Amino acid sequence: MTRFHPSILIASLLLAACDGSAPSSNEVTSIKVRSAEQDRLHTLDALNLAIALKRAIYAAGLTCRRVTDAGFVAPYNNLDMWTATCDDNRQWAIFAGPDGSAQVRDCKDIPGTGLPACTISKKPQGSFDGPQGSTGG
Repeated sequence: MTRFHPSILIASLLLAACDGSAPSSNEVTSIKVRSAEQDRLHTLDALNLAIALKRAIYAAGLTCRRVTDAGFVAPYNNLDMWTATCDDNRQWAIFAGPDGSAQVRDCKDIPGTGLPACTISKKPQGSFDGPQGSTGG
C-alpha cells in the first residue's frame, strides 16, 4: 500500500477545490473625483459665474466680450459641463475638471461627438448684468 504524506494530500485537495484558476472579479468600482473649484462653480450667482466662465474662455485663447447667458449643463465623466453665450451670440461649452483645469469648445462643434448638448439644465441666481440688473457704467 502506498502511503501519501498528509501535506501532499491537503495541497492536492486545495488545488482541486479552487479548480487551479485565480479568482476573478467582474465588479467595477467607479470613482468620482471632484474638486473644490468644481463645487464652487455651482454656488456662484450669475454675475460671478459669468466672470469665471469668461476667464476660462480667455484662458483657452478665445474671445467673449460679455457673457449674456450661462448655466450648468450636465456632468460628463469627471468633468462638469457648463455653457456660456457671449454678446456675439457664440455659445461655448466649458468643461471644468477635478484638477482645476477647463476645456472650452464651440457648442456648434458638439453635435455628433457624444458630448451632452449645450442646453442649460440649471441656471444661476441673479442677473448677468450685475446687481439689480445694472450695467455698472
